[in-house]
Amino acid sequence: MDAPPEKEDCRPFVHFADLLQKQGVYVPKIYAQNIEQGFILLEDLGRVDFLTSLESAGEPDILYQSAIDVLIKIQQGDPDLAPKYDKTKLVEEMSLFNDWFIERHLGASLDTKSIDVWNLLQERLCLACLEQPQVWVHRDFHSRNLMVAENNNTGVIDFQDLVTGPISYDLASIFKDCYIKWPRQRQLSWLKQYHHKSNNESFSFDQLTQWYDLTGFQRHLKVLGIFCRLKYRDGKESYLKDLPRVANYCVEVMEIYSNSITEINEFHDLFLPFFRKVAM
Repeated sequence: MDAPPEKEDCRPFVHFADLLQKQGVYVPKIYAQNIEQGFILLEDLGRVDFLTSLESAGEPDILYQSAIDVLIKIQQGDPDLAPKYDKTKLVEEMSLFNDWFIERHLGASLDTKSIDVWNLLQERLCLACLEQPQVWVHRDFHSRNLMVAENNNTGVIDFQDLVTGPISYDLASIFKDCYIKWPRQRQLSWLKQYHHKSNNESFSFDQLTQWYDLTGFQRHLKVLGIFCRLKYRDGKESYLKDLPRVANYCVEVMEIYSNSITEINEFHDLFLPFFRKVAM
């Protein structure tokens, strides 16, 4: 790993690599490090990630069952040992939707009414995130960051931004993956497997499903902004091809909850045309 200190701090990666390994999560072993210069010599987990395996006819149920097992291990971390995924951070992330997707990518601007509706939706999504059990959250627990390693182990990479946050966040990341789409019934089947395996009786499956959808909505609003920022600020054009999939996830949640959640209903009425411009 070559991470210039002026651009990236390696210390969180080293810190969480040690803690995750102690919890039985397969992460790269660190053989040597020079944090001052931003160099780390670490184990190579290979070139086959979940996405590559799935695209070459890999068996999704086997892979996703493994992902569930790994996630449960991650969620058993001590909440006090990771930064809090608080309201300030959640709102800061969602602001990328307006700044980079609405304004930069679509060239639009929000009027006063739209801004009010947008702010109310953010409040509602933050409430959904913060009312959940707070556990360790990888934050990018998806098919490109899970590796199919030797002996069918599932390796985890890119965990340096780990925080303590909503229990459904990584579930939405992996089952509503920004890089590969699964039918909703299959998503819910995997979500039910997680609910059973986690043996957490503090919430029902129906409650988990709503958290999963609303937390996924927060994440995908952020991702729409991030993918546009990667294109316009960083010159990474390839991320635009994934915008339709992410927009579709948002539209799906709006359609499911418009009749039961006022903030989503109002947002749906005003903002649906923006999503339709990029959705499939």
